[in-house]
Amino acid sequence: MKLFLDTANIDEIRTAASWGIVDGVTTNPSLVAKEGRKFTDVLQEIVSIVDGPISAEVISTKAEDMVKEGRELAKIHPNIYVKVPTIPEGLRATKQLSSEGIRVNMTLVFSSMQALLCAKVGAAFVSPFIGRLDDYSETGMEIISEICQIYRNYGYKTEVLVASVRHPVHVKEAALLGANICTMPFSVMEKLPKHPLTDIGLAKFLADWQKVPKS
Repeated sequence: MKLFLDTANIDEIRTAASWGIVDGVTTNPSLVAKEGRKFTDVLQEIVSIVDGPISAEVISTKAEDMVKEGRELAKIHPNIYVKVPTIPEGLRATKQLSSEGIRVNMTLVFSSMQALLCAKVGAAFVSPFIGRLDDYSETGMEIISEICQIYRNYGYKTEVLVASVRHPVHVKEAALLGANICTMPFSVMEKLPKHPLTDIGLAKFLADWQKVPKS
């Protein structure tokens, strides 16, 4: 499973990328707004750090405007994937953009039926928001299971990008279900390599090493 970082913070991206585990980055208007920088400048810096899919979201709600924005975003770098909301106008826009060879990440997905439509219009990625579903007393991972099964049933090439990830258990469950990608904030990614038994074991090894004769 590919691991993406869900952030527009350059320091976080540089740190996580240095570990060698970051396969891509997802951004959205809210994340970019936190940085207080020009959107295109942020994107240019991200693509210089991570050699993988970088999702950049349109802000229009009309298909024609989404297509225009998407074309401009795609020109920034070959690794840019255009994020489009899963609404009827977004489906129209995705159909057009994908026909032009522009890769689309359809976002704000909350049902397996939405995900089916995203695959039918040629989306490269579909982004179900599992944490937000959990917030409304639904089980986000059930949606991931349904989407993966539907895509397997019909051989859709759209990759399942698990989003709105809140903790490492979400990452583990996504991997067990066979999701293609999991995107997460830095606060979750930095927890993945940690385990208290690792820390205890390492401390013991180092303490024992001090007892070994050095000459």
